[in-house]
Amino acid sequence: MAPSEGIPSQLVRIIECKQGAVRAVRFNVDGGYCMSCGSDKSVKLWNPHRGILLHTYNGHGYEVLDARGSSDNSLIGSCGLDKSVMLWNVSTGEALRKFRGHAARVNCVVFNEESTVILSGSVDGTVRIWDLRSRKYDPVQVLDEAKDAIMTVAVSGHEILTASLDCYTRVYDLRNGQLVSNCIGESVTCASFSGDGQCLLTSTMGSTLRLMDRDTGELLAQYTGHTSKEYKVESCFTSSDTHVMSGSEDGYVYCWDLVQATLATSK
Repeated sequence: MAPSEGIPSQLVRIIECKQGAVRAVRFNVDGGYCMSCGSDKSVKLWNPHRGILLHTYNGHGYEVLDARGSSDNSLIGSCGLDKSVMLWNVSTGEALRKFRGHAARVNCVVFNEESTVILSGSVDGTVRIWDLRSRKYDPVQVLDEAKDAIMTVAVSGHEILTASLDCYTRVYDLRNGQLVSNCIGESVTCASFSGDGQCLLTSTMGSTLRLMDRDTGELLAQYTGHTSKEYKVESCFTSSDTHVMSGSEDGYVYCWDLVQATLATSK
């Protein structure tokens, strides 16, 4: 099947991370750098365009499961099996803060848009919000409505989106103090906002992606063909919101046309 115009389809570079199993890879906000999270307890910062290792951050007690860069690229937040969230100075490699409070492994972290707080989602079913400007190490807020593990957390403006294995996505409107829950019917491994904020994309353990209206929860489209039955498989919109993409347990990345829900390419 011929790749659609504008969809990444050619292998540019392979980076040998030397971190054991690589649990996550994340670009920074402008795409100039990326972070890899390893089973060797490290986070590595790369220039992926040149294949150059820029820095290694060591300090977690067990495997690192996720990492994110702040909006000004000065900080990295990471989390892992040691139940902690760590904050790093990008340039010096210094560990600035270590937040503890989760009762189980921490699956995901994300900064808010201003990078004044960092949010973490855990197997303990909670999302904890940590104030980076405060000297206190206690979370400023705990979202504990989920009945099973939190798999991903996304932030858009004053709204927080969570995906949980309890089969629900939840959108928290912090400005108005409202919570909207949607039952997907299958364990949800990933959820994300569209670029315009009007739609939600969810991945489930039933090997299905669902596009839903953010306000009403109406199902707009479904995308199938990939495999997601045993592991956390993530999905996302392309930057133009014209396609959706997902990983797969068969080792391929799948891409569908957003409106037509037809498979555009798999690599």
